[in-house]
Amino acid sequence: MARRQKEKKLNNLIPGSKRILAKFLPQIAKHKLLIAISLLAILAEVGLQLLEPWPLKFIFDKLLVPELEGDSVHLVLSQEIGPLLLLSGLTLTIVSIAVLRALATYASKLSMAMVAAKVLLDIRSQLYSHLQRLSLSFHYQYKRGDLITRVTSDIENIRNGMIDAIVPFAINTVTLIGMIVVMFFINWELAAIALTMLLVFLFVANYLIGHIRYSVRKHRKSEAIIASTTSETIGAIKIVQALSLHDALERIFLAQNRDNLNRGTKSLKISALLLRTVQILVAITIAIVLWQGAILVMNKSLTPGDLLVFISYLKNSFEPPLRKFANQTGAIVKTIASGERIVDILEYEPNVRNLTSAKKAHPFLGAIKFEHVKFGYNPNQKILQGLNLAVEAGQKITVVGPSGSGKSTLISLLLRLYDPNQGRILIDGQNLREYTLESLRSQISVVLQDSYLFATSVRENIAYGNLQVSQKEIEKAAKLANAHEFIINLPKGYDTLLSEAGESLSGGQKQRIAIARAAIRKAPIAILDEPTTRLDNASKLAVMTGLNRLTKGKTTFLITHDLDSIENNDLIVYLEQGKILEYGTHKELMRQNQRYATLYQLKSSFANKQLYTGQT
Repeated sequence: MARRQKEKKLNNLIPGSKRILAKFLPQIAKHKLLIAISLLAILAEVGLQLLEPWPLKFIFDKLLVPELEGDSVHLVLSQEIGPLLLLSGLTLTIVSIAVLRALATYASKLSMAMVAAKVLLDIRSQLYSHLQRLSLSFHYQYKRGDLITRVTSDIENIRNGMIDAIVPFAINTVTLIGMIVVMFFINWELAAIALTMLLVFLFVANYLIGHIRYSVRKHRKSEAIIASTTSETIGAIKIVQALSLHDALERIFLAQNRDNLNRGTKSLKISALLLRTVQILVAITIAIVLWQGAILVMNKSLTPGDLLVFISYLKNSFEPPLRKFANQTGAIVKTIASGERIVDILEYEPNVRNLTSAKKAHPFLGAIKFEHVKFGYNPNQKILQGLNLAVEAGQKITVVGPSGSGKSTLISLLLRLYDPNQGRILIDGQNLREYTLESLRSQISVVLQDSYLFATSVRENIAYGNLQVSQKEIEKAAKLANAHEFIINLPKGYDTLLSEAGESLSGGQKQRIAIARAAIRKAPIAILDEPTTRLDNASKLAVMTGLNRLTKGKTTFLITHDLDSIENNDLIVYLEQGKILEYGTHKELMRQNQRYATLYQLKSSFANKQLYTGQT
């Protein structure tokens, strides 16, 4: 029962098409004039296509057949027009119709291509913008390669589908309707035969399209999996080569590639079956119409010219649209599947978003308070359990504890990358959810363990901290971050282009550029998440110098496993299993001689052992 319901749902393309159209309507509405021109060109093309066989009818009925019968009365339409002149006019009409139809076809295709390009330009920009604003929970749910596929190849599928499949499908549909109307005008019996065969084709097509759609959706999903695997492998190429994972990953990729091939081949087989169905049905229709039409001609109920027009419609206006429809079905379904994948993303509401009453944040002083904050990434998970913490403006807070205790989650909540399940976070006495996201985050500087640098110039990477800055301010921020000297020694100084993720720089250099980027914001609150991890002593010293300058006078949250540099901080918070078990100054916690003191002594003992044995 469930399977039948699923197939029935898949058989119907209308809901998916309506959903896509409704979502894209604002972008489409921007180009009304261009669309109107396209529609007029399409109607002109269809009208001219329907006119094409009529000169043949007049030549056949008014010139050739009367001449064979020796009836000279019908050799002229009037006293002034002779047979040769009429024949010349009709042949020129055939050429004129062909030329005008070619121009109409060119105009319709060009205008629709321009509409598709403009509409999809807007949609791709909207999709890119929307992806950047979706919550982290969304990005952890979807693989990066899948999202890249939606922004690139899915948009391209829609563009190609609109130009190569959907527009021709619309033209063919209008042509079929017009042809059926004219056929009934010529002879209702023959038209009824053609219409019956058309209904049989639509019934068969409706059944097969459901299977094509199901196969295409699976095919697009498998393509997204391949894209994700490729993206993941290239992104981790260093570890792939270091661990010699080539063969294992190639086996995985080969299996995915074969699955993708099988799914793509299946939809092609069904499309080919639909095309063969068209050929058989059209052949049957022509045979029946020819048989019945010949009888009507012999009975003087139909002229030979009428039968010629009828057969011409079946061959040139009936068979090609159905054949093209069969050929284009896969492309149309693929276009709709890609459109649905894009709409799925655009309809995804971020978990963290501005409240309707949100207002722009005032300049922060930096007093922060966590009140009974509870949080888990899913309902069955508890990361923070009733956390309470008060921080005065300008204080430096260090958060320590074992891995998985909730340290990074705490600062993610402060940045509103997530919202608490329960409780609230206050800045200067106001719930941070009352502020707009942009105005909140613009007043918080962030330096992470792996600070990402973009594949652009050093100057632009620093300026991303505040786009409204001058070169003088960029250099000042770089000097504060202890980065100016190594930057000016790069091949093009501040204009040196970095590789993707800044891989052309050392870890310490990347961190100092990240500090400069944070410094240029001049934000009253700073968040430092393991900023010196995996750095050698020289790089660590350079980075710490920059960090001390960055955080001077700012409310600062520092997450670190390096306890040597935190002894003079205002407050140390020991977090374990989502609970604050200890807090106070370094001296106070050492006197308590509990978890923090034990952790500090272990770290000191390990550091001394490394120094004594010469390890680094």
